[in-house]
Amino acid sequence: MTSRSLAVFDLDGTLADVRHRLRHIDGRRRDWDAFFAAAPGDPPLARGVALVRSSAEKHEVVYVTGRPERCRRDTLEWLARHGLPAGRLLMRGDRDRRPARVTKPELLRRLAAEGTVALVVDDDHQVCDAYEAAGFPVVRAGWMTAEPVLEEVQEREGRT
Repeated sequence: MTSRSLAVFDLDGTLADVRHRLRHIDGRRRDWDAFFAAAPGDPPLARGVALVRSSAEKHEVVYVTGRPERCRRDTLEWLARHGLPAGRLLMRGDRDRRPARVTKPELLRRLAAEGTVALVVDDDHQVCDAYEAAGFPVVRAGWMTAEPVLEEVQEREGRT
């Protein structure tokens, strides 16, 4: 059990601006390798970065993402390069294609067994709805323009 409460942050669309790489998955042929290979070039989203930094003053930071496990090294390097607080990184299994609204609350429930979740920040409205239904305090990250293709792949293809 952790002694500090937990502040849980999503990455794509919350801390990382993925819009530059959506072209790889917009259309009938989706190039997932190219989509994830472009992730190290994501610009940080200032509002999300400010919130995670201020949250780290009071809480243990944990990152929960729908990115597959094979992206761990690039993701950790991205977090460090942009000066984000150190924290555990929970990722989707490489073969897990369930919707984010299923996988992320599952990861969050495991975390909640270790300590109090003070807040969870995500941009996906279906994930936020699932978190709220499970009783978690949610901050809806609305600072990146919603992109229909991102919602589609999160929900239907379970990829991010």
